[in-house]
Amino acid sequence: MKELEYPFDAEAILRKRKKLRRSLMEDGSKRMQKRIAVLGGSTTHDIVSVLELFLLDAGIEPVFYESDYGQYWNDVMFDNPELAAFAPELVCIHTTTRNILRFPEIPDDAAAVEGLLEETYQPFVQLWEKIAQRYHCPVIQNNFQEPYFRIMGNRDAYDIHGRVHFVQALNERFHAYAASHDNFHICDIHYMASCYGLQKWSDPFYWHMYKYEPAVPAIPEFSYNLAAIIKSLYGKNRKVLALDLDNTLWGGIVGDDGPENIEIGQETSVGQLYSEFQAYIKAQKDLGVLLCVDSKNEEENALAGLSRPDSVLKPEDFVMLCANWEPKDKNLQEMAEVLHLGIDAFVFVDDNPAERHIVREQLPGVAVPEIGQPQDYLITLDRSAFFETTVLSQDDRKRSEMYRANAQRRQMEAAFTDYGAYLDSLQMEAEIGAFSPVYMSRIAQLTNKSNQFNLTTKRCTQAELERYAADPACITLYGKLADRFGDNGVVSVVFGHQEDAVFHIDLWLMSCRVLKREMEYAMMDVLEEKCRQRGIRKIRGYYYPTAKNKMVKEFYGLQGFARVSEDDAGNAVWVYEIKEATKKRTAHIQIREAGA
Repeated sequence: MKELEYPFDAEAILRKRKKLRRSLMEDGSKRMQKRIAVLGGSTTHDIVSVLELFLLDAGIEPVFYESDYGQYWNDVMFDNPELAAFAPELVCIHTTTRNILRFPEIPDDAAAVEGLLEETYQPFVQLWEKIAQRYHCPVIQNNFQEPYFRIMGNRDAYDIHGRVHFVQALNERFHAYAASHDNFHICDIHYMASCYGLQKWSDPFYWHMYKYEPAVPAIPEFSYNLAAIIKSLYGKNRKVLALDLDNTLWGGIVGDDGPENIEIGQETSVGQLYSEFQAYIKAQKDLGVLLCVDSKNEEENALAGLSRPDSVLKPEDFVMLCANWEPKDKNLQEMAEVLHLGIDAFVFVDDNPAERHIVREQLPGVAVPEIGQPQDYLITLDRSAFFETTVLSQDDRKRSEMYRANAQRRQMEAAFTDYGAYLDSLQMEAEIGAFSPVYMSRIAQLTNKSNQFNLTTKRCTQAELERYAADPACITLYGKLADRFGDNGVVSVVFGHQEDAVFHIDLWLMSCRVLKREMEYAMMDVLEEKCRQRGIRKIRGYYYPTAKNKMVKEFYGLQGFARVSEDDAGNAVWVYEIKEATKKRTAHIQIREAGA
């Protein structure tokens, strides 16, 4: 919804929130439902109502539990029956500097200040650990914004008695806890309040009159930021940044001005602006965002511009480069097909409003930010939070490298007339084993992001997956695939539960970057053997159709299952009878069981 895209009109959102909600609920979108508990140290009603808008717009339909004002700690620690019955799938703890009960006083010595830090910090640790034990769900916790005033002026930042110093010390403890706990995430209101303006964010009128912190006008900014974390947790962030070149990555038109005359580098203020933007984009690539070029240009001119010594981005930073005279929406569709990604994985950045309009109209699933003037590009893209990072795995860091390797595989495939011989030439080796802590964050990431090769589209948090892994009635499998071009990392996940002599597959998914490599057959071979070892005689598989997973509608039939039922909506049940011995389904992958 246009009104909810960054940069948005916060006042209009607050004023028209009921109308916006009604439009979102009536648009016919299919959304995942999530139970979210918001535990507040201040009034949270308006935060929840605006947060709902951003989540609905992202494909998440939230059901909320709100604690009473100031009861965030008691609700958890004293097992509020209403919260327990709600059984949250996510807990957001909305506390602020207003909830710090006591600050250091001038007579306090260093030991007293340190004791006060622990006294303030430990109740939060108790709260987080109780949530983990009781609800096994992710937690999003605010850190603290700067105090509204400084007793000692600038000295407040470094003197142990200063409120600023105390808040910074508390934040360091919160951040260290987040760094060491996978299911714990910080909502950085310290940064947000600084950007918004601390005096407006912490306007005392709204606190003393209504117990609102932040102030009501700042609520859309806060809710948008919180929604970005939630969207990332549930796989709703983007994967690809498709970029125009002329007047987007550099100043000028490379085909007209020549590569030597475009503005980039440190020689001019405008060149510095574009260099800073390129450096920001390159940092996104290092986090796992795939970069593509979508430019109306001759390819040789595009390459010449990117090959300048002072260009931060180089041709090799891009997994696809579409510099041609085709419509840009057509190029984006081609990128999606080649990369095996949905069009809703893309963010399209272009300085030309006409091009943005065409892409937005032709491909509604693509995010098309209104990037403004060159000095606005970086901040608009950054605040839009398309690529919010809640998990950063080794696979994320290597994603561009993996997709470039896929391009090499496609080139090799074109040289073979026998597809089996091509698969053999890849020298593939699969590592398949039960869920392992070392891969758990990647497994959780896959369950929330894989849409096309996904039989049931079941979404799981890391905490839920850990429970499956610990349940003796469950079989869990991850699959890694490596070949002569590199390691694809964890690309497939299967898990389910046993009832008597029947195994029910709850989830089967695979990354589309290894399509047509027979990894699904390798997974089935190992799953069947695991079932056979348990004395299981039948495997039941389920297919639940979505707008994106039509490619796997007949998947179980290819694995030797028989369809036993299918309703009018296309939901199907398949059954496989386990035999004493079965011929391996793939001869092209060497399978190594984890730990073997």
